[in-house]
Amino acid sequence: MKMWSQGLRFQCQGSGGCCVSRDGYGFVYMTPEDRRRMAQYLGIKTAVFTKMYCYQVDGIWALKDGVEGRCQFLENNKCSVYKGRPTQCRTWPFWPEVLKPKVWNGELTRSCPGVGKGKTWTAQEIELQLKEQIKSESQYGQ
Repeated sequence: MKMWSQGLRFQCQGSGGCCVSRDGYGFVYMTPEDRRRMAQYLGIKTAVFTKMYCYQVDGIWALKDGVEGRCQFLENNKCSVYKGRPTQCRTWPFWPEVLKPKVWNGELTRSCPGVGKGKTWTAQEIELQLKEQIKSESQYGQ
């Protein structure tokens, strides 16, 4: 039985904590579609967006960090490119590596104030987010 079969409560509390790298972890990986979407949102060409805002990590495009490991698009703990944000940000916290009881009930609960609050996401809603994230991960490095 999956830990989310009865649903999980989560609602973003706007802390901005998920938008800050921790000890070198916290890459925001970018698919080609993510880069196109963000470039379009910013009104620039994809190649320009990629050159200005991205770099490669082991052959995978990722967003450059801003000051002190904060996402460069985080302003007043809010995403300044919310409608154009990458898939990885759209699907948080419903990632394969997070949807494990030890992670969800441990590290995530300690670091993310939205866990256990707000709406209950149904198993079906979680599965959709999970599938979108897995599909996105298969496109890294393209």
